[in-house]
Amino acid sequence: MNFDLKKLVRPNIEILKAYSSAKEEYTGDAKILLDANENSLGSPLTKWYNRYPDPYQKKVKEKLAFIKQIKAEQIFIGNGSDECIDVLYRTFCEPGKDNIIICPPTYPMFEVSANINNIAIQVAPLLPNFQLNVAHIEQLVNAQTKIIWICSPNNPTGNSIDRIDIETILNHFNGLVVIDEAYINFSTQKSFAQSLIDYPNLVVLQTLSKAWGLAGLRVGMCFADETIIQYMNKVKPPYNINMVSQELVLTALEEVGQVNDMIQHLVDMRKALAEVIASMPYVQEVYPSDANFLLVKIPKANQLYQYLLTKGIAVRDRSSLENCADSLRITIGTEQENTQLVEEMANWIDFAFSNG
Repeated sequence: MNFDLKKLVRPNIEILKAYSSAKEEYTGDAKILLDANENSLGSPLTKWYNRYPDPYQKKVKEKLAFIKQIKAEQIFIGNGSDECIDVLYRTFCEPGKDNIIICPPTYPMFEVSANINNIAIQVAPLLPNFQLNVAHIEQLVNAQTKIIWICSPNNPTGNSIDRIDIETILNHFNGLVVIDEAYINFSTQKSFAQSLIDYPNLVVLQTLSKAWGLAGLRVGMCFADETIIQYMNKVKPPYNINMVSQELVLTALEEVGQVNDMIQHLVDMRKALAEVIASMPYVQEVYPSDANFLLVKIPKANQLYQYLLTKGIAVRDRSSLENCADSLRITIGTEQENTQLVEEMANWIDFAFSNG
């Protein structure tokens, strides 16, 4: 591999003079803030919220760095992982010129954000066992390929991608390899975040929406080499993470033990639910999962989906995706919710198949 980051970054980003917020132009702890045109009298909520938040979320990054065992300078925080995805495109991919590779079925925002940014998409579908087709990916790579997107554990299939295959791509591709690890906390697989020192072209996405249960705060994380993070900081909006989210995240990050307990409980329920659903007649397959959901293959999947909605149960019909015909994605709920799901699935199966 001959990796040169300067050959990847868009030329206009290389020379871009980033927006300089008022909070960046001084050091120290000023007591009288007359620099940012804020409302000095406060707000209807509290006086605290009339001030702009830390544009680089320093306290949050320090806490995350301790938990993830990486440097704070290797962390970018986005308004959800979706902002991280968008900023990567806007930093490294020239619209109308460069291309990226996705491996469906996978997280749809890789494709949606590429289309928004006018980046060409090359497709290397996963193999029938939902693993990477490395040979096909290699064939697709050309001089304009800037990013290869990999989701592991994969959404919507739930499986972890073979680590050796990912390492093979990291070792041979001169562009960025982005691994979306939104569900890594539910897996026994080791995160690639600890491999940043080994691969200058590695980017890892994680989120506080899943295992940490903070989906409503919209906080995503991107881990990468410090230079990659510096380029992304030039592109992001000045105050992309609001003050309330930063405060609540800091509080939540003190509760690692509680989160680990929740993860274990969800994993236990995942195993139990998978066994029950797999034992049902006509269920063709419950795919192995390292995430907080199950992909279930069953005939007439859309009919089951519609039936569950009439009972107030929302799952996700993934039948239109590559290699996912007649498949529903089912999130692990509470014990009561899982019990109700099983009961309604059993009722539907009895009706749907006894009547042809």
